[in-house]
Amino acid sequence: MTPPPTRDTAIRRDSAVLLKNATVVDTRDGALAPDTDVLIRGDRIADVRPGITVADGPEPFTVDARGTYVVPGYADMHAHPLGQRPQEQTRDLELLLAHGVTGFRQMSGSLALLERRASGTLDLPAASPELLALPGPLLLTPVNAATAEQAVAAVREQHAAGADFIKAAMVTPEVFFAAQAEALRLGLPIVGHLPVGIDVPKASRIGMKSIEHLGPGVGLFACCSTDGTHVHANAAGQAPTKVPPFRIPFMERVMERVVKKLVVNPINRTKPADIENLRLAVRTFDDGLAATLAERFVADGTWQVPTLIRVKTQELCDDPAFADDPDLRFMDDATVRAWTSAARKFAAFPPEARATFRAVYRRQLELTKLFDDAGVPMLAGSDCSGAAWVVPGASLHHEFDELARAGLAPLRVLQMATLRAAEFLDATDTMGTVEPGKRADLVLLDANPVESVEHLHRVAGVVRAGHHYGKADLDALKERVAARA
Repeated sequence: MTPPPTRDTAIRRDSAVLLKNATVVDTRDGALAPDTDVLIRGDRIADVRPGITVADGPEPFTVDARGTYVVPGYADMHAHPLGQRPQEQTRDLELLLAHGVTGFRQMSGSLALLERRASGTLDLPAASPELLALPGPLLLTPVNAATAEQAVAAVREQHAAGADFIKAAMVTPEVFFAAQAEALRLGLPIVGHLPVGIDVPKASRIGMKSIEHLGPGVGLFACCSTDGTHVHANAAGQAPTKVPPFRIPFMERVMERVVKKLVVNPINRTKPADIENLRLAVRTFDDGLAATLAERFVADGTWQVPTLIRVKTQELCDDPAFADDPDLRFMDDATVRAWTSAARKFAAFPPEARATFRAVYRRQLELTKLFDDAGVPMLAGSDCSGAAWVVPGASLHHEFDELARAGLAPLRVLQMATLRAAEFLDATDTMGTVEPGKRADLVLLDANPVESVEHLHRVAGVVRAGHHYGKADLDALKERVAARA
């Protein structure tokens, strides 16, 4: 059960909150509006201007925001907190909010979750970010998409259940394009992983909405290689998963358990031939070909969600810094043991294999920068909840750091977690900027986020749906999570 809120969080949803003398940051261009007040009524921003006074209604809860910078709440646009055991779900949602994440795109769904959302029985904790989008079950070959016909049926089923998008994963190119065509016919975006051997420009041109994890694998690299024909053929030659051409009762439940173990670190299943293909792709990487691919994505409006922190924790899994992360105190012992076991297994790769993985990550940083320079639309996401060494909430801040390491400007990183998320969701009328009428989901920072990405970490307060959480409240929330762990 969630502990009772402290005084600062015990603000009735229909009362007013007034942030006094803050500096409001315009996420469109980084412009600063100092000495500005932000008036919040219920879950909406009512007014933004200097010198606000409230003459009607009850006296607002007033926060001295002098010296802070107000930005929209962060959105983790690739996360998996829902669908876990109740205590894990509560933990992860509270950690997200405690780190300034006020909204998330759930990237793994189910028909049961869709039904609970429709009936209003998701039962999220009081201190929780908003669920921004939810899919149905993954299109996984052994479960619901062994054939094109099954994939089309699954897309129709998810559409009827109210899914916001379709997420593809381990399907063949034939199945993927059949699912994509049906999803687009029904007006549903299709996002996710690039199937092995897929024609990436074709998937983009037809209308794939977002590509997650820069592929993963060699999907994008094959398009950027001077020996792309061989890289693509080698990848396409991987043995496909053998599955029966019919659905098996209870198979979805079995696959959920399999996937939960797999996602801790999928790299650990990489075969020598696949590593050699990655080495070839990295060695033959060409900036000009990468720029051509970027032009394709810009023309088609195909978004990228790099999840660099997730990619890093896979490809550098045995880095001692991960095991020494103080944020592991928030995670239960069984989870930390599973992550430690994954690191040991990764460390068993030969040195040359681990060197290849490190080289791949360096190229992925370069590719992220190249995409940003070309104007490819991108989002910030961390793939938290399940992935090794990815602690919810803190993980998005690590993503900020990796984006900065790739060379992205502080304003761009801020935009990827705020304005761009609103644009992707077609929700700029309710989120993405600090303006009247927008949702009262805000982060107060004690340093200018346009000057340095490091300042994005300096969360001095959060407003979620009109409820104000001061720094002491956020620290207390983290300590309660740690105590339960």
